[in-house]
Amino acid sequence: MTIAANIQSIEDQLPAHTKLIAVTKTKPVALLQEAYDAGCRRFGENKVQEMTEKQPLLPTDVEWHLIGHLQTNKVKYMASFVSLIHSVDSLKVLQEINKQAARHQRVIDCLLQIHIAQEETKFGFDEAEAEALLNGPELDQLPNVRIVGLMGMATNTDDETQIRREFRSLKKLYDRLGGIQRPNVAFTELSMGMSSDYLIAIEEGSTMVRVGSAIFGTRN
Repeated sequence: MTIAANIQSIEDQLPAHTKLIAVTKTKPVALLQEAYDAGCRRFGENKVQEMTEKQPLLPTDVEWHLIGHLQTNKVKYMASFVSLIHSVDSLKVLQEINKQAARHQRVIDCLLQIHIAQEETKFGFDEAEAEALLNGPELDQLPNVRIVGLMGMATNTDDETQIRREFRSLKKLYDRLGGIQRPNVAFTELSMGMSSDYLIAIEEGSTMVRVGSAIFGTRN
């Protein structure tokens, strides 16, 4: 199947409120252009350097999403154009995003990454840490970021019951924390679900699915 056919097939399964983020990491610009020509406008990259290399080569209406682990020293390279950062996993990163956004007179939308998987290697806040951050005084000093929701990755397993349980726990947290009223907190997005589990994620309330191999084929 072609990239266009793959995108259409996925879009056909998405409810109206769920957005498709095409995960374009390691893919050449020609394939991104193909996805763009098929109507895709949201591209997710894992590495800031790769994103900044591709960004000038594609149309200006592309929304760039950073979905991989973010180091503070990389924020400045994408602060002028990044649309949404899915992977905020510390106050320190948030403070740096705020600083670099201010330099470009922008407000950058961010998601807090929550650790829901059983693997030790995944980054992210636990529930208590996320709640403390969203209620904490430090946010008053960050007018150039807006926290618009949560992101999580389920355990890499074939056990659909476990995946569903993890997504459900994230949705529950999203609903609870979404009630917090702050000038720079406005929950609208729940980013969960990848090529292997996005259909479960949709059923559990995801508003954004991050799909790569189901569009472009398996990574080299």
